Amino acid sequence: MLELPKFKAAAVQAAPVFLDAMATVSKSADLIREAAANGAAIVAFPEVFVPGYPYWSWLTDPVSCSPWFEKLARSAILLPGPEIAVVQAAARAAGVHVVIGVNERSPVSLGTLFNTLVFISPDGAIIGKHRKLVPTWAEKMTWAHGDGSSLKVYDTAIGPIGALACGENTNTLARFTLMAQGELVHVASYIALPTAPPDYDMAEAIKVRAMAHSFEGKLFTIVSCSTVSQDIIAEMEKLVPDARARLERKNSAFSGFIGPDGRLIGDFLIDEEGIAYAEIDLGKCIQPKQMHDIIGHYNRFDVFDLRVNRQPQNPVTFADPASPPSEITERLPSGESDQ
Repeated sequence: MLELPKFKAAAVQAAPVFLDAMATVSKSADLIREAAANGAAIVAFPEVFVPGYPYWSWLTDPVSCSPWFEKLARSAILLPGPEIAVVQAAARAAGVHVVIGVNERSPVSLGTLFNTLVFISPDGAIIGKHRKLVPTWAEKMTWAHGDGSSLKVYDTAIGPIGALACGENTNTLARFTLMAQGELVHVASYIALPTAPPDYDMAEAIKVRAMAHSFEGKLFTIVSCSTVSQDIIAEMEKLVPDARARLERKNSAFSGFIGPDGRLIGDFLIDEEGIAYAEIDLGKCIQPKQMHDIIGHYNRFDVFDLRVNRQPQNPVTFADPASPPSEITERLPSGESDQ
């Protein structure tokens, strides 16, 4: 008899301690403990929660933004590192799964940052990370591209978990790649974006994307979105005088849960800081998949062929000088030989 996990999930909707990584991971640890005390088996955090989102890129010109990029680069974290270790310890002490967004600093470049989601197991281990494939719009001023090596689903005690950050939840091929690895629990991490165009309802857009993914994949989506704190607004007012009016716009954040039929389940939050909860039963994915299983019987793989490059993209590949000459292959220009 196939037994599928049932568990409570928690979606955090909160603001970081802006540009203070250690204070933010301390806040994260408190939220993990609170969610675990309320019975959660997984706690999802917003995009780049540690230590915040580069709102300056939406408010003014690139030259004026440059000093703020430096502040973010100085407060970005390495993986592994002392900051994420605080979150790992909290996950281990609470015995919960955690998915949390961070600004990841490149280990080899001071000027390259990644928008990264970190997967942490109940024993406190980092089981994986996902770097956002394409920074959205103004975000290209801040983050580099991730690569396909992190487009993975992780088998856990509460089911197969995958995650995408914010706008890449609109990337159909990225989402299908996760579905095709058996994803049943999807974490969609977002930031509140009150600086979006005036006719754009960010909270509704987040919800629509999550509903689409859950309905297409017949799976559960946990949405976690950040909020804009008064501290963030005060900092941005140093840069742009009208920052408050632009950052206090409502309907900018949604956190909650979508079931495999594409409908809301459990609690949800709009704009307010807090933790939302929902009961998840992966057994409820079976019957919807009988109708539309797009990674199985409801597809034509003789017609469609998706190929994903999961090769890590590194800045340099070394041929170890200690290796015997026979193990080093000399690359010659096309058409030439060594004769």
